[in-house]
Order: sequence, then C-alpha cells, then structure tokens
Amino acid sequence: MQRPGANIFGPLPLRQLNPSRWLPSSTYKASRWYKDVGLGFKTPRAAIDGDYIDKKCPWTGMVSVRGRILTGKVVSTKMERTIVIRREYLHYIPKYNRYEKRHTNTPVHCSPCFRVDIGDTIVAGQTRPLSKTVRFTVLKVNKDRGLVKAAKKFSKF
Repeated sequence: MQRPGANIFGPLPLRQLNPSRWLPSSTYKASRWYKDVGLGFKTPRAAIDGDYIDKKCPWTGMVSVRGRILTGKVVSTKMERTIVIRREYLHYIPKYNRYEKRHTNTPVHCSPCFRVDIGDTIVAGQTRPLSKTVRFTVLKVNKDRGLVKAAKKFSKF
C-alpha cells in the first residue's frame, strides 16, 4: 500500500525513441523502461514488472552507480525509501600493536523494488549525492536466515 503523496513527482519522462512504442494502442501494452547498472548486478524482477515511481532508483531512475561498493547490515528502516546500514571494521593502534573494533552507520537509498528488514545484509553502490547525507543505493539484498535472532554486534557478514 502506498502512502499518501507517494506519486507527488508524477510519471517519469518517456525514454523511447520509437513513437510507435509509446503511442496509445488497444493491443500494445507499453513496457516499463529500465536499465542494467552493470558490475554484475542483475535487474530485480520488481523493477521490471513494478509500477512504482522512483527517480533515484538505479534501474528505473536517472542515477548511475560508480565508485565504491559497500556491504553492511541493516539496522534501521524507519525512513521512507532510506535505510541505515552498519559497517564494522578493525582499526590498528600502532602504539599497542593491536586492533580495536569500530563501526560506522551509513544511510543508503532503498528502491521500492526491494523488501528489506532489520538484520538483512545488503550490497550498496556509490552514486552522486542523492540528499544531504545519502550517497549510496541498494543493489542487492541477502535476506537474514533467521538462525540467530539476537543481533550480535561485530558479527561476520
């Protein structure tokens, strides 16, 4: 179910060059425009068959994926079309010749073609700045298997 005001931007612009493909016809059903983001990521079925409108979607919008590819665990889905992922890493302390555990939270744009829950592992690709804090978009979701319900901090992906 869509929220009120979800279609505030209206339909995306037509991207077909052949007018016979987008002219109204009783026998022809216009196909949805989508693209391949590359880097070995497949276009989700929901992006091809869906009817959502998202100008920041890497498959149906005008956003290109370039730069870094991140992997992280979803810790928050409270924002609309934006999730927060947690990335753990080890930081070396030369004085003590040891490592300390650190983490960083990164906001990531999540297209409506994905169903993401807390605890899922996602792969995100860098894009142009989508907002004040968002610079990444979800490219792949690995669902949580449900084996361990208690979320362990600094767990392996």
